[in-house]
Amino acid sequence: MYSMILAMHNIARWIVLILGITVIYRSFTSLAAHKEWTPLDARGGFFFTVSMDIQFILGLILYFFYSPLTRDALSQLGAPFRDDTQRFFALFHVLYMLLALAFTHLGNMLARRTMTVGVKHLRAASFFTLAMLCILFGMPWTRPILPGL
Repeated sequence: MYSMILAMHNIARWIVLILGITVIYRSFTSLAAHKEWTPLDARGGFFFTVSMDIQFILGLILYFFYSPLTRDALSQLGAPFRDDTQRFFALFHVLYMLLALAFTHLGNMLARRTMTVGVKHLRAASFFTLAMLCILFGMPWTRPILPGL
């Protein structure tokens, strides 16, 4: 079960990255060109947010139920501070991803609630960029690019 959920979590990160880069690019180019906010912009933000939610749920399942790294870290409170890998997964990965999730939801919500077109694109670009930075800083780059490789 652990390897299956880890593989799904790993594959989902690429979906999150692709959607995140797409909505950030679209937000910045639309902002620079003074384009209207379209249903495609709204759907892009929505799908990026949903993909982050799915990724976060998979991560929580791993964190609390299946991951041997976090199981060890949670069983011995001082353990994450002695081992770099445990510290990363028990503390930093979770912190960065929580921040990324919050920025994603804020970007989606604030862009939808604003009436001014330029401000919609600015808010989406700003918050989605902050989310993507958190994702990139918190991603375990030492893990295989694709599961099983």
